[in-house]
Amino acid sequence: MKQHHPSAQAAPTSVQDNAAAGLRIEAATGEGPGRPAVIDNPDLCVGYVDEAIRSRRSIRAYLPTPVPQASVADILAVASRAPSGSNIQPWQTYVLTGESLKSLTSRLLEAFNDPAQRLMHQEEYAYYPREWSEPYQARRRKVGWDLYGLLGIGRADKDRMQSQHARNFTFFDAPVGLIFTIDRHLEQGSWLDYGMFLQSVMVAARARGLDTCPQAAFATFHRVIAAELRLPETRMVVCGMALGYADPNAVENRLVTERAPLNDWAHFLS
Repeated sequence: MKQHHPSAQAAPTSVQDNAAAGLRIEAATGEGPGRPAVIDNPDLCVGYVDEAIRSRRSIRAYLPTPVPQASVADILAVASRAPSGSNIQPWQTYVLTGESLKSLTSRLLEAFNDPAQRLMHQEEYAYYPREWSEPYQARRRKVGWDLYGLLGIGRADKDRMQSQHARNFTFFDAPVGLIFTIDRHLEQGSWLDYGMFLQSVMVAARARGLDTCPQAAFATFHRVIAAELRLPETRMVVCGMALGYADPNAVENRLVTERAPLNDWAHFLS
């Protein structure tokens, strides 16, 4: 995937750009009048989409380079095409930059860094299982120690582990922080829909040379977030997400997680 320079805003693709790349854009039937469709070079289209998905990683250190609000709006608008049961679109998104981002991170760090305050907070839903089993426990431990290994954090370095965990609540210094909420009365199916929306946000960001890190850690401090963002009581915090340009010199950004081979989990029946 072509990387955009962090200081430059990616321009929207035009019909002329596509023509130069050997793609013919025509109106397609279906949703939306004049919806463009790539019909001449499917291999190129597949390559772009696959690379956006494959290059998505959880980035834990960002450059301070601002992300234009228009770019964030484009990403969210594209992601809103994610499917949802009966088209109910359960996602609500809060985009934080500048002073609003600083204010929230300050309050979150205050709660996290004070042991007495930290004990007063817990998530409203179980993201992880109450009891771990294999192969999930081994995978979880490996990614944790792989990250700590890159950072030079040993098993006895409790203070450094705590400091690294605290970086979640600064959105890893990303210039954009996203908080996602859902209406409380919605059920498990809408949470499945939400996952597809979140993935779409991350892939759309990669297509624009941006990186992300989805963060369940924010759910623990939902009361802090609700107070800061003045959320109605009907809303539940799902997660947060950092968005920005990856710092190429940060050692933690070298982490590439493993995936189980296809034969371990895909079952082809005929």
